[in-house]
Amino acid sequence: MKFETLAAHAGRRVDAASGAVVPPLVLATTFERAADASLPHGNLYGRMDNPNRRALEQALAALEGGAAAAAFASGQAATMGVLHALAPGDHALLPLELYYNTRGLLDQHYVRWGLQVSGVDMSRPDEVAAALRPNTRLVWVETPSNPRLIVADIAALARLARQAGATCVVDNTWATPVWQRPLELGADLVMHSTTKYIGGHSDVIGGCVIARSADQPVFQRVRSWQAQGGAVPSPFDCWLLLRSLPTLPLRVRAQTATAGQVAAWLREQPQVERVHYPGLADHPGHALAARQMGGFGAMLSFEVKGGQAAAAAVIARVGLFLRATSLGGYESLIEHRFLVEGPNSPTPPGLLRVSIGLEHPDDLIADLAQALQR
Repeated sequence: MKFETLAAHAGRRVDAASGAVVPPLVLATTFERAADASLPHGNLYGRMDNPNRRALEQALAALEGGAAAAAFASGQAATMGVLHALAPGDHALLPLELYYNTRGLLDQHYVRWGLQVSGVDMSRPDEVAAALRPNTRLVWVETPSNPRLIVADIAALARLARQAGATCVVDNTWATPVWQRPLELGADLVMHSTTKYIGGHSDVIGGCVIARSADQPVFQRVRSWQAQGGAVPSPFDCWLLLRSLPTLPLRVRAQTATAGQVAAWLREQPQVERVHYPGLADHPGHALAARQMGGFGAMLSFEVKGGQAAAAAVIARVGLFLRATSLGGYESLIEHRFLVEGPNSPTPPGLLRVSIGLEHPDDLIADLAQALQR
């Protein structure tokens, strides 16, 4: 089936008890056993399983072309699920430009636990190959990256990981399965913050890990952590996320079309020093993104001439864009990453990160135009 059809139907079936075409919300924390202690309905306990979570996981696996998925209470919980599948003394290779809180999770918690971590420019496969160690067990890929949209070659990195005996995991949150399918390019696992485009309405927190094969030992450990650690989404969270999937391809395509227009306009503004968007022909990762992505996504960032002070002035003048931390919703957001991340941020001080929503592109451009005027 085509992606739109999968998005509309995966994980859904008519409710046998009521005939409802929308899956019912099952809030039960525990489920009845048969007299012989078996589980005739397949459900044991809310932390272990739930009909709403099972439906969401089936749908997410189908959209990424995977065999199985594990849903979590947040994107960070999903990341923890992967990291908990490692052992003290293992080595994890991560991109130099990485989601800020993933870096914090590693530095503040997993390094103390005994995980070895090193960063590398993932857009340079030769540097990745040189950074691999005998104990490397994880190659974590984020493409396009946050916040400068650096593009990494998933197929090349997956081959290197496989040769090293490591698991290749791709954070596909920014690209979404609408535009990028890492499992088809050789990745072992895909991670999403489902809070973002999959949820799409800024009203639910969630995460997931999707596996190429349900029998992968690393995914079995992720599943074990999901059940025993208990960082699972509520039934209502799962219901909300499943509700959002039918519109995912429509929302992302519309947002991407607008992002391309906004990026092209920003590139021509004298107050803008640099625009980071792989859809622009002069972006360093443009050719690679065109090969491995079906579209360039709805995230972009730009650097204002004059650095931190000039960027702060621009973000103070926006009227339609909302100053908020997140992405992927129907509303357009703008954020000064350097101020959000703090004085040790590796992000350029003049960079503003933009999540394009569903507003008309002319209105978004008009808002940026007045904000850029000094």
